[in-house]
Amino acid sequence: EVQLQASGGGLVQAGGSLRLSCAASGFTFDDYAIGWFRQAPGKEREGVSSISSTDGSTYYADSVKGRFTISSDNAKNTVYLQMNSLKPEDTAVYYCAYSDYTPLRPSRPYEYDYWGQGTLVTVSS
Repeated sequence: EVQLQASGGGLVQAGGSLRLSCAASGFTFDDYAIGWFRQAPGKEREGVSSISSTDGSTYYADSVKGRFTISSDNAKNTVYLQMNSLKPEDTAVYYCAYSDYTPLRPSRPYEYDYWGQGTLVTVSS
C-alpha cells in the first residue's frame, strides 16, 4: 500500500525558508512521480511542483518559480520541497501526492492516486 507522510510545515516570517519532506513507502522508488499541492482556506487545491523519476522532469507553478525547488533522495525514499523567499500568499496546507506515471498535466490533482495528510505552512507578514 502506498503511504505518504508530509512534514516540515510551520510558521515563518515573510522572506524566510522552509523545507517540506514527503516520506514515501509501498512502491518502487525508482519509478514514480511525486507532486506537491497546496490548499488555502476557501480556495481550490493548487499544483505547486512535481518531479518524475522516469525522465527527471520537474514542474513548477508560475507563482513559485525561482523560489521553490523540488528534489528527491531515492536512498531515503523522500521528496523535498525547498521553499525560499516565502510570501504570505504561500500560506496553505501542503500535500504530497503519488502517481505511478509521469503526469501529462502535473498540476492537476486527478493525475495522482495517493495523497499524504498535509502539513500547514503559515507565512506571516
